[in-house]
Amino acid sequence: MIEFETQRAPDAPSKSSLDAYEEIYRTAPIAQLESFYIWALRLSDPRPGLRLLDVSCGIGRLVDIAAKQGLKAVGLDLSRTAVTVARSNGGRGDLVVGDAERLPFPDDCFDRVINLGSLEHYQNPDRGAAEMARVLRPGGKAVVLLPNSFAYHHVLYVWRTGRVFDDGQPLQRYGTQADWRDLLERNGLGVERAVKYQYVRPFTGADMVWYICRPLKLLQMLLDPLIPLNAANCFVFICRRKSAIMRH
Repeated sequence: MIEFETQRAPDAPSKSSLDAYEEIYRTAPIAQLESFYIWALRLSDPRPGLRLLDVSCGIGRLVDIAAKQGLKAVGLDLSRTAVTVARSNGGRGDLVVGDAERLPFPDDCFDRVINLGSLEHYQNPDRGAAEMARVLRPGGKAVVLLPNSFAYHHVLYVWRTGRVFDDGQPLQRYGTQADWRDLLERNGLGVERAVKYQYVRPFTGADMVWYICRPLKLLQMLLDPLIPLNAANCFVFICRRKSAIMRH
């Protein structure tokens, strides 16, 4: 497991994680193409009427998509600014400001739990995983996306720069498939399978135009099937709750 704090200029003031995320969402909110959220939601086997929690939901795009498909969708994020932006965008679903390491929900209350590229940034990712397992109903499903320390483009970046890629979030971790699988399993989430995330095919016209305007990205998306799982940018773990959940 690779772990490090964001590289700051020597004279840059140190900030808490909360302060850093408030600034991120005030200036350059973290978001992906709509097709990414559609794809991730499909991995969860969504069905109308199910209760879904998006942990660290950011500006709530997955929550909105899930609610439009008839799910009872809830999004939680540490950043009040992110939740404010999500609400101002007119998205559907319920949005809550809260700590992912201490989810403000009772045990066994969600049929689906999703966490997309956020668990690796927590102060205590074990606690975050255990909390997702705690609120997941027996028979429910969790979808967790986590970054690969040996993704081919991360390796190329290290060769070029001599540094590990820093995406600007306060605390970062990269792990192998086994690293992340072990973390999820020891905290109550039994991994059923893992799939790769590199690029997703466009599900909307706007996203197709986005690719057409970026020929290199389009080529990379078309070549995606050739990338082995353990060389991909991220792993997506589809999990069930174990019968015995570790409490932290």
